[in-house]
Amino acid sequence: MRLLGISGTITGSKTLVVVQKVIERVRADHPDIEVELLDLKKYDVQFCDGRNPTDYTGDTKAVIDAVSSADFYVIGTPIFQGSITGALKNLFDLVPPLVFRNKVMGFVATGGTYQHYLVIENQLKPIAGYFRAFVAPGYVYAHNDHFNRANEIVDQEVIERVNNLASEIVYMQQALKATAKL
Repeated sequence: MRLLGISGTITGSKTLVVVQKVIERVRADHPDIEVELLDLKKYDVQFCDGRNPTDYTGDTKAVIDAVSSADFYVIGTPIFQGSITGALKNLFDLVPPLVFRNKVMGFVATGGTYQHYLVIENQLKPIAGYFRAFVAPGYVYAHNDHFNRANEIVDQEVIERVNNLASEIVYMQQALKATAKL
């Protein structure tokens, strides 16, 4: 099984920190699971322009291939202006929807207000529904106050949610894999 952690932003670092914490927890608890991190900040991804995804080259092709080859995901985004980032939306537009079908998604978001967690409920979960993906029941929302000056998570409840999300996505993926063998 291959878990892909996606930091869906080209700015800031808090989202990356939380995504890394989830995949580190998976790696620690399940060393048999292959884990990869896709930090969009490190790629020069073209805007989706409607062409066949196989026609993209360079970083854009590498990102599409990384997403397409994963078995399940933890996807993170900061919340800007009450919405997901354009970089993450572009990624969703580039990848064929069938890639996500029947795969598990766990969500992470960071933001500057305590109400921004609603973006997970009102935007990310419906996108996953469109893809026919399975969504972990829990998620992690971390407010700026949950980090110290070095961008380390210092809030114990957030750390607990990180651990719970890591457990949920692995449990769901293992259950789906076992069911597929029946």
